[in-house]
Amino acid sequence: MDFRQGMPFTPAVKWLLIINVAVWFGLQVVLEGFILRSDALSAALSLVPERVLFGGAVWQLFTYMFLHTSQVTHILFNMLMLWFFGAELEQRWGTKFFVAYYLVCGVGAAVIYVVGTALAAGLFGVGAMSLLIPVQGASGAVFGLLLAYGLLFGDRTIYFFMVFPMKARYFVMIMGFVELASLMTSRERGGEVAYLAHLGGLISGFVFLKGWGWWQRYRWNRKIQQKHKGRNLRLVVDNDKNKNDKDGPRYWN
Repeated sequence: MDFRQGMPFTPAVKWLLIINVAVWFGLQVVLEGFILRSDALSAALSLVPERVLFGGAVWQLFTYMFLHTSQVTHILFNMLMLWFFGAELEQRWGTKFFVAYYLVCGVGAAVIYVVGTALAAGLFGVGAMSLLIPVQGASGAVFGLLLAYGLLFGDRTIYFFMVFPMKARYFVMIMGFVELASLMTSRERGGEVAYLAHLGGLISGFVFLKGWGWWQRYRWNRKIQQKHKGRNLRLVVDNDKNKNDKDGPRYWN
């Protein structure tokens, strides 16, 4: 990737970075000596499909995206992607919309992962163990940011593996294909890498942006129709003196 100099730390991106790093540091460093406490907290907040479906742990659909494994590369990669793609998106959208989109992609990725894993295990007997494997990380939300970046800044040049230049839209397509191929060839869906959650982030972002675009067009058309309707109103004055005044004027469309 081409990490340009001067990339700003926008408000939401800055706080998301702080929260993710603080949670990771707290679980991996501060509570390292309290193994039972750390493991119990991590298990309660990680995304476990079986617990969501049968244990009512719906909060995991949200909390999992703020946890990361003990591997430094896991959180480092996600935070770099959050900063690189998220900062420019927040500048374009504004903080409120950016935060809403980020959370929708993260939660949407979790829902798709839970439902997809359950269906694969129940209907096809594939990846049943993934129902019990905890999922952590902001990757689902980050993949949603990646999709949005490709849609809004598709002609921007990104350096794949710091070497190969390509347009952002093609980079998104390649990443989507890689995740899909990895999912289809994985013996255990989820496993160490939750490919389905990554795809879920892409899908959630696409649906959200399309839905938002449709809603905005609908609202705009409604405003135009109401404005046009108001212009067509005519005041008709009745000069018949024999009529009761309480009848008043009539409005015609």
